[in-house]
Amino acid sequence: MSTPRPNSRRLRILLIALAAAILALPGASLYYEYSGGRTCARCHEIWQPYTDWHTSAHRNVPCGSCHGDIFTLDAGFHLNNIRRVVNHLSGAVPEQVRLQTHDVFRIAERCQNCHRQEWADWASGTHSATYTEIFLDPKHNHQRLLMDDCLRCHGMHYDGGIRDLVTPVNTAGPWKLRDPKLQSRPAIVCLTCHQMHRHGVPLARPAAKPVTSTNQDVNTASLALFDRRELDSVAVANLSLPEMREGERVVKISHDSRQALCYQCHAPLNTRQVGSADDRTPTGVHEGLSCFACHEKHGERTRASCATCHPRLSNCGLDVETMDTTFKSNQSPHNIHFVKCLDCHTQGIPKKHRPDAPASLTSAGR
Repeated sequence: MSTPRPNSRRLRILLIALAAAILALPGASLYYEYSGGRTCARCHEIWQPYTDWHTSAHRNVPCGSCHGDIFTLDAGFHLNNIRRVVNHLSGAVPEQVRLQTHDVFRIAERCQNCHRQEWADWASGTHSATYTEIFLDPKHNHQRLLMDDCLRCHGMHYDGGIRDLVTPVNTAGPWKLRDPKLQSRPAIVCLTCHQMHRHGVPLARPAAKPVTSTNQDVNTASLALFDRRELDSVAVANLSLPEMREGERVVKISHDSRQALCYQCHAPLNTRQVGSADDRTPTGVHEGLSCFACHEKHGERTRASCATCHPRLSNCGLDVETMDTTFKSNQSPHNIHFVKCLDCHTQGIPKKHRPDAPASLTSAGR
């Protein structure tokens, strides 16, 4: 009898190890379910995320519901887990554990299992723009050079630099994504503005109905900005609203704390002048309004924004939705965020046509 060749012996050992791993999966899954997720924290590098989850609003949601489990029908998911185990046992552990780009997509897609309406609103809105729409826009790329800072808002969870994402990095083009799988992927996902492990309590029907609107929460505990430099989320409570100016005048800003999240990307230049860079701080007739007075929080739709506050007719007697502003047409010179009565009434604001019009609408400069 001939002795087995070394290569054949190695193959047998590999097949036996693979079979043992497959047979062990059901037992591992049962152990995980029995331990209430504590097995995920056996690896010291994810102890902190586990602790955060244990005090978060998602504490009643098993780890596997968001991160995947033994029944996940994705071979790549299980291969990645095997690699993580090998890295852990060999000591090749990253200094800071973070979700990879493809992991973020998987988790975001699972958000819709519980948050269906929020997901539908986001998917139909502007914040669901894909990597193709943002980074392969010829008009933008011909005018401005792509850079790593673009990822600060438009690709917070991309685990690389701009040269890893797009080629070539110039203003000539033509441009393409290095990874074709990203073409239809959203660049701004749920985890951009929400932290699943943020400390909080699960939502529940209150024991007593709030007596007034002031008893209701302004925002949820999950609202937080993901900072790709720190690889961590910053709660809205720790973000501040800037002091905005129009010339030397300090502009009145709504105290809605959720706006601090908006300002992180829709930010002015360092001069803090309204309308500079991507700033949209309202002035003129809309000064003091919150972003969320007109923009729906997930879908960003503004179709009903005028009707939310206005009677159909303005102080001039005109239908507010037909006025020459960017609400009616993007080509209008009168941006709805900054429009003043004097922009159209250059010879002076006429006397009010409606006897019930608020006096503030007839004041100078409005």
